Amino acid sequence: MTTTLINGELISLISAQDRAVQYGDGLFETIAWRHGKLELWSQHMARMQRGCQRLGMPVIDEKIWLDDIKQLPLADKAVIKLIQSRGVGGRGYRYQTDMTPTRAVSVHAWPDYPSHWAEQGVMVRLCQTPVSVNRALAGIKHLNRLDNVLARNEWQDTHIAEGLMSNDAGMVIEGTMSNLFAVKNNVLLTPALQQSGVCGVMRERVIAIAQAQSMQVTECDIKQNELFTMDELFLTNSLIGIWPVKQLEQQIFQVGKVTCLLKQSLIMELNKYGASI
Repeated sequence: MTTTLINGELISLISAQDRAVQYGDGLFETIAWRHGKLELWSQHMARMQRGCQRLGMPVIDEKIWLDDIKQLPLADKAVIKLIQSRGVGGRGYRYQTDMTPTRAVSVHAWPDYPSHWAEQGVMVRLCQTPVSVNRALAGIKHLNRLDNVLARNEWQDTHIAEGLMSNDAGMVIEGTMSNLFAVKNNVLLTPALQQSGVCGVMRERVIAIAQAQSMQVTECDIKQNELFTMDELFLTNSLIGIWPVKQLEQQIFQVGKVTCLLKQSLIMELNKYGASI
């Protein structure tokens, strides 16, 4: 059961004139609620603020978001989604600078992922749909996610957990719902996201944990075919934490020591970065 608030009111309808509907003109965050805490809350708020600055939108005060979340019926584990649009405006791409942003807050059931995926690893495929390249939008979690929608619907096999997306130059960028990490000779690699993709808050956290443990971390271009030469692969996002990759297409990977170390460290650290309400 989903409960939604629009601008603090318990309704689920949004104006057809809202620029989120008309143009995808807005941002969103997907946040894990576990055991009475909003995980990585500060990091989510920081990314939302960066996105607002990039799009020239007003920043909604953190307290307003928290007041909305307090109205939601929250189980022990749930998914909370925040959406901020530029607001209701007339036809045409040009927006007024004094528009009042629309905010939507909703709570959703925790996804029913198979329990063994987190420990034993997941099966992953390569997607045909390319990631759009746009330096102006790279990194932020804007509402224009049609690339990901098309890529995710390339497969129906429930044994495949995720698909990896590349740009037109054949460089792997991200998963349809996740960020990608690889390990080669004990060096942690992750795709550079200066021109496309989403800079995930869990990606940021994993990089920080690795650097704190004196691991070498490199953000770089990774060609699709180079993935098959890696020692380890794993995926991250705010809900899954870390998923090891056990199979990419037909190639088998072991759940490696670097992945396990980072996964254990992440579990220990997550409680430090949660906000109570």
